[in-house]
Amino acid sequence: MQGYGQYCPLALASEIVGERWTLLVLREVMLGSRRFNDIHRGVPRMSPALLSRRLKTLTEHGIVERHVVDGHSEYALTKAGGELAPFLMDLAIWGKRWLPATLSRERADPDLIMWDMHRHIDRESLPPGRTVVQFSFLDLPAAKRDRWIVSQRPEIDFCIKDPGYEVDLFVETDSRTITWVWYGDMPLTEAIGEGRIALHGPADLRRQFPRWMPLSPLAPYARERPVALR
Repeated sequence: MQGYGQYCPLALASEIVGERWTLLVLREVMLGSRRFNDIHRGVPRMSPALLSRRLKTLTEHGIVERHVVDGHSEYALTKAGGELAPFLMDLAIWGKRWLPATLSRERADPDLIMWDMHRHIDRESLPPGRTVVQFSFLDLPAAKRDRWIVSQRPEIDFCIKDPGYEVDLFVETDSRTITWVWYGDMPLTEAIGEGRIALHGPADLRRQFPRWMPLSPLAPYARERPVALR
């Protein structure tokens, strides 16, 4: 990125964090992704080579630090990076409140929602032992239709391929509905009541689903331009 040629601290900061993808890379590290592949799962349209360069830049400027743990590189925010976290959240809140929420097919990517969702699930609310939940997005092609959340406390995994375990709860929905629910544009109870989210499985798991199905940290913030849900 070409510099602005100004001594202004805002200009200097923008030269680092204003590069394409950089804020999203910081978002992933801020949300707890540590290893390269986990960070990349949150920015799947970013090439691995570009992600490597962005992490190197952030490391060189003292915003992210790299450690080797059990032979693997792991990344975390430094003190300077930690001070950026509230600003990233404020920017995200501003974006939700004031920018048009046009949900095109390209922007309704349930893999990103599911990846974020699995990081926020309340582990203690899930049954002990292994619990497997299969999500089927009926509006997507077969290759992207089925996804799995596998819980075996304290671990929770998100799988894009069949993990090979017996499924305990089936969830049928579509990519737009899961996005609206995740961001708080449609109440989960409403989506279930209208059949936009259909649950198939034991009654106790169906009852518990709203308890452990998390919402985005942005869900409580209302939009100034409400979403057209039809």
